[in-house]
Amino acid sequence: MTEHSAIAPKPTPTLPDAQTVTSVTHYTDHLFAFRCTRPRSLRFRSGEFVMIGLLGDNGKPLLRAYSIASPSWDEELEFYSIKVPDGPLTSRLQHIQPGDDLILRPKPVGTLVLDALLPGKRLWMLATGTGIAPFASLLRDPETWEKYEQVIVMHTCREVAELTYGRDLIEALPDDPLIGELVGDKLLYYPTTTREDSVRMGRVTDNLSSGKVFTDLNIPPLDPSIDRAMVCGSLGFNLDIKKILEDAGLNEGANSSPAEYVVEKAFVD
Repeated sequence: MTEHSAIAPKPTPTLPDAQTVTSVTHYTDHLFAFRCTRPRSLRFRSGEFVMIGLLGDNGKPLLRAYSIASPSWDEELEFYSIKVPDGPLTSRLQHIQPGDDLILRPKPVGTLVLDALLPGKRLWMLATGTGIAPFASLLRDPETWEKYEQVIVMHTCREVAELTYGRDLIEALPDDPLIGELVGDKLLYYPTTTREDSVRMGRVTDNLSSGKVFTDLNIPPLDPSIDRAMVCGSLGFNLDIKKILEDAGLNEGANSSPAEYVVEKAFVD
């Protein structure tokens, strides 16, 4: 069961680069999402990240990288975070309430952007845990649906409840007034768990390597002439996926040199 709270934002933040928390939703005892006001000066591409944080006990900013989970057109900013009990930042950030202030440095960067990929027909979004955050942004961006004929989201967590944030977002896309018609039947969603029993089990890497995902979704295997991929997870996950993609003939791209796939490390405290 999710817990949700919301309040009108305070008009006058007092911290440097401060923004005001507008809502907080706790999904499990170690996963939560929050929204905050957006700096007027902030312009970003869906999929990028910024530095956010709080003042430390020493009075200095304690900042960490967070992917922006809201699309570039949203008037507020959304973030999705893990709770690390002894994490310098998240041990405190998990207790924020609507009306609280946090620090947000309005300088977005990142490689999980559409510009870093060559034109293609199928877009794969491959994530573990909170690595779904940048895709939450991209999935709500009309440009994603205008550029690709099919979007396949593979998201793996240990337990079913950990899939809730991504599942709720994806299930709401067809009814979204801005992009619902664009999404149509282009979206294929493949959530799996690795610990708790669920309809689909197994790691993203295993389901790709074995070909199970292609069979289950009745789609052809990876083809570098049409497939593009975005990857966001732990360092180990990213390395394993990179090998699978490169074995299939896809090359890693960047903002300065677009190619068939891009990678970002999921940010944890």
